Amino acid sequence: MTAGSAATDRVGFLDGVRRFGRSLKQPKTAYMMLFGFSSALPYALLLGTLYAWLSDAEVDLETMGVFSLIGLTYAFKFLWSPLIDRISLPILRKLGRRKQWIVLAQFLLGGIMMLLSTLDPKGAIGVFSLLAGIGAFASATQDVVVDAWRVDVADETATLDTLSTVYQLGYRAAVLVGGALALFLADGFGWPTVYALMGAILMGLGVVSLFAPENERVEAMTESVDQLRQPGELNPRIRAVALGVVGLLWLWALGNVVQFMVRSLGADPEARPDSVAFVSVQGPVIVIATVVIPAMIAAWLAVMQRQGKYVLREAAPRTHWSDAVLDHGYRALVLPLTEIMGRLGWAAILVLALVLSYRITDTIWGTFAYPFYLDALGYTKSEVAVASKFFGVGALMLGVALGGMLFAWMGRMAVMTLGALTAALTNLLYADLARGGMVMSAVSDYTGFSWLVAHLGGDERLARLMVAIGGENIAGGIAGTALVAYLSSITSKGYSAVQYALLSSLTFLVGTLGRGALGKMIETQGYYPIFIFTTLLGGVAVVLCLLEWGRQARARVIPVQVEPE
Repeated sequence: MTAGSAATDRVGFLDGVRRFGRSLKQPKTAYMMLFGFSSALPYALLLGTLYAWLSDAEVDLETMGVFSLIGLTYAFKFLWSPLIDRISLPILRKLGRRKQWIVLAQFLLGGIMMLLSTLDPKGAIGVFSLLAGIGAFASATQDVVVDAWRVDVADETATLDTLSTVYQLGYRAAVLVGGALALFLADGFGWPTVYALMGAILMGLGVVSLFAPENERVEAMTESVDQLRQPGELNPRIRAVALGVVGLLWLWALGNVVQFMVRSLGADPEARPDSVAFVSVQGPVIVIATVVIPAMIAAWLAVMQRQGKYVLREAAPRTHWSDAVLDHGYRALVLPLTEIMGRLGWAAILVLALVLSYRITDTIWGTFAYPFYLDALGYTKSEVAVASKFFGVGALMLGVALGGMLFAWMGRMAVMTLGALTAALTNLLYADLARGGMVMSAVSDYTGFSWLVAHLGGDERLARLMVAIGGENIAGGIAGTALVAYLSSITSKGYSAVQYALLSSLTFLVGTLGRGALGKMIETQGYYPIFIFTTLLGGVAVVLCLLEWGRQARARVIPVQVEPE
């Protein structure tokens, strides 16, 4: 590289930083950070910190195991996303299509946290668990709507890349508040005070959210289903068959989840089914039934309509109440899939492959992280907490911020590719730890990090663990922000809630499927070969990123600007 080109790169990067900084001043950006915070805070309080409270209250482990069931609401939140995308609430509908749900969820969550603060977990475990379950459902619903809001309000000033970045920053900040800060406050003031305070914060967020902007154009665009009865649209009989098949698959999946939760909550502790096994075994099956198969049906429908087959030659008025049910059901459940499959065409195969593989290196081995730290490497729980929960979260937020600045300089797909590459390569950091950590120790010593950790009460072992976790989390911050921006960019504004919820559910599918096999590989081969394998596995996403980058460059379109007619 010549001196001139290096100077140009520096100017370009600085210009990108300045543009990113200017975009942070936009009201939509500020609200996006607020919504990211409000999404993560209840998640941290209900699926993490709550277990510390239950432990202090001497609730038995079997009962605490039931609380893991509320995590299913996050795993399968896409099952009710069509309802959230279409139903308007009385009175609250005046706030706007998305805000009505966001504000309701925030006030409901705030009230639940305050009610929890008045209860004795051990003496009122039934009411306590019921409130926690309702809170998890409200929190997962809020996630669906916040993701849709981000797509709806994005524009040339508040871009998807910037909104995705600040969402991640707000999210990670809330993880610290709902996790580390909550634990610290609990030592001094007690758990009831902590949850009352967190409830007040969520209530305050609900008040502020009343003034958030809403994309009224998108709201007006999706009001009518009369277009489905016009010439050129699919024949109602074909649509009825498609809706019937997809509807049955979704009802089966929802019934499966509900049945499992009822069996678990109503059974004796020793007879309760394993929730982890349910998510790892049934989870992929549910996603295939509710996402993959419906997507194939939607692709066929899009091709038939494009070719003029099975379409109306003249307008078909509604003659029975069932016609209205068909139209509204099809619009809510099938049309979002048909729209995205029809818009992407054959490129949908590439897009789905990329979504399935992009975070595989994280999702497939993340379950074994703590066994690796504690058992294989011999670190204490306190050391892992310092390296992973405190230093690691800070490194993650640094990666998110860096990703946001790189968006303005390099572009979305360049950052997406960089995120995939670094996420794969950072597995080599753990491979080095598995072989004794010589490289991590050398890096830590050379940079002076070992000296800093030693002066803060740690040692060289802790320093090299922090270097590895820090490197991985910086890469994870970049990759995570890039993925959120990418998924948002291929989602249509008219169907954002359903499309984003479905696409995001795919990101964990392959990793979940592969955990059992990876566990057996670890038992037979050890950790070092596994990290080499996951590094190579991450190369699949890098190749797919390059292909998708080329596809978008050839198409010369920005996916977020595409809206359904």
